[in-house]
Amino acid sequence: MILAIDIGGTKFSMAVFDRRRMVRRESRATDAAGGREWMLARIREIVAAWRLDFPFERCGIGFGGPVDFAGQRVVLSTHVGGWRDFDLCGFVSELSGAPAIMDNDANAGAIGEAEFGAGKGCSPLFYMTLSTGIGGGIYDNGRVWRGSDSYGGEIGHLTIRPDGPECLCGARGCYERMCSGLWLERDYGRSARELMQDAPFVEHYVVDLALGLKAAIMLLNPRRIVIGGGISKAGDRLFVPLRTELRRQITSWSAARIDVVPAALGDDSVLYGALALAER
Repeated sequence: MILAIDIGGTKFSMAVFDRRRMVRRESRATDAAGGREWMLARIREIVAAWRLDFPFERCGIGFGGPVDFAGQRVVLSTHVGGWRDFDLCGFVSELSGAPAIMDNDANAGAIGEAEFGAGKGCSPLFYMTLSTGIGGGIYDNGRVWRGSDSYGGEIGHLTIRPDGPECLCGARGCYERMCSGLWLERDYGRSARELMQDAPFVEHYVVDLALGLKAAIMLLNPRRIVIGGGISKAGDRLFVPLRTELRRQITSWSAARIDVVPAALGDDSVLYGALALAER
């Protein structure tokens, strides 16, 4: 049995896999005021209950923020306080009685979609999570490319508007600051879900969204881009104008393919990626 955990900015999800079949799943909204300790207490409760039914052999974790993959520690979270330099693997391993491995949620999502979802057979693959924040994962030839310090794929902090508003990271005009769900709601006073129903807004929004994806396409020339996270659930209302805008921005000078699709695994991309991490 494998325990999979997905920790995001506004919710966390957990699942039990028997081989590769999901047999139990639970998801809860986060409590920003409660921070890390509130979330760890909820995880402790769920794991304790599940251990009555399942003998865990391994655990996989996708964390919504920078992760030191070599050291297997959380670096920080800009959305939930208290995570800086935290040994989450040690905590989960002690709870579950099984070894744990962790990566950031975008890398886990990339693995999940590459091995189980919309990215199967598509290498190189670029996966982007478009939700509370924005992250990216690069998957090629059966592995994630993490870079020398585990920051490979961090597209959310690419600057797309140099004179734009300040991001939580301290820079200005970051991709995440301009396009993520957290900032859409703060800037426009409406949820991302509502905004995606507004066609004139979407036509404006995809200009910035395409700027970041153009950078990924020109740098990586991926066979496919898969977009997961809550905003991707807008489906054709988002993806049709996005593809049109990408074709406008990526001129005939480049023959780079534009293959951009929503995640096939929906809310479970990271959980399946955590499963695959644990299997390794």
